Amino acid sequence: MLTADWEAPLEAAPRRLFLPEVMWPSVEGERVVVSRADDPEEWQRWAETDVPIVTQWDDGDHTGPERGTLASSSSSMPSLVFDMFTELSVVDGAKVLEIGTGTGWCAALLSARLGADNVVSIEVDTTVAESARRALAAAGWNPEVVTGDGLLGWPERAPYDRVLVTAAVQQVPRAWIEQTRPGGVIVLPWGTGYGRQNAVVRLVVGDDGTASGHFSHPTWFMHIRSQRSARVRQSDYIPGDTWPDDTRRSDTGVPAAEVLDESGGTAFGFVAGLLVPECVYTYGRSPQGTLAMWLYGLADRSWAAVFFDEENPSGSRVYQGGPRSLWDEVEVAHRWWAEQGRPGHEEFGLTVTADGRQEVWLGEPGALVPQAVPAIW
Repeated sequence: MLTADWEAPLEAAPRRLFLPEVMWPSVEGERVVVSRADDPEEWQRWAETDVPIVTQWDDGDHTGPERGTLASSSSSMPSLVFDMFTELSVVDGAKVLEIGTGTGWCAALLSARLGADNVVSIEVDTTVAESARRALAAAGWNPEVVTGDGLLGWPERAPYDRVLVTAAVQQVPRAWIEQTRPGGVIVLPWGTGYGRQNAVVRLVVGDDGTASGHFSHPTWFMHIRSQRSARVRQSDYIPGDTWPDDTRRSDTGVPAAEVLDESGGTAFGFVAGLLVPECVYTYGRSPQGTLAMWLYGLADRSWAAVFFDEENPSGSRVYQGGPRSLWDEVEVAHRWWAEQGRPGHEEFGLTVTADGRQEVWLGEPGALVPQAVPAIW
């Protein structure tokens, strides 16, 4: 939400000044290509639309107008940016470290609000960082933009009052906490890598070297490069065209709408990532139109496939193989979540202890989510 204190910065640093000539807006999961040279009015329309826009594919190895394989840099949707700024709760004169410069737009907004001398931004990609510097300078803003590993922070300018992270992480690095003043705030997207969904958390740094706070809402930031989820190939788990001989078959009544909710309407995907570790999932429709979900173990060759009967959910078919029964674990996680009253993202919180452990809790610190106790991803 755009609050009054961010209206002037937005007017001084509109997003269009930081977008590339060719970009890929994302709407309902579909990405179109827009070229300012080919259609300046369409480019301008998308620049002013509240959608995320991919600005780089495949870590810069992609060329041409077609979409690449992996989105690796983007401009976040403006409403989400200002939601995170609200969580950041900056005050005049605050010193801010941004992790993930991207296009440079957030660094410009922070500079307009706090003064460029109070803003440091780190970007791992050399090309992206240089493009951001050029865009910032052309727009009249000159915060310090560092090319480097954001997981290390930037101790040269520490301590910071606020840290804003614009790429999701599975593990919060100690450097961010150590470089933030006690009482300072770190706002970041956090998730397990189980699916695409992660959630924004607002951590307050304590005098004892801990950082703790509640999650606020779901989001879908791409992960910091060194913490991306492993990419899997189905052929590594099921090498042939038929089910392996040791396949275990069963039925399930768990509704597809809850376990496959990518809209953020429920928090189950977030919870499943906590209770079903070392696992990723994907979904889609078979050639016959059947909605299907696939789960893959990352520590072994366990797998599961669920084919949902959308008219008769209790008749959905399950196939599993490998040392773990991954779908059974998902069902246990779903049952736990239902027993807790189907809590939303905002009812969960995260604590990073002084020794680096991550503890996810429900309601209040200490009420730990069962299998999240030893979680260090």
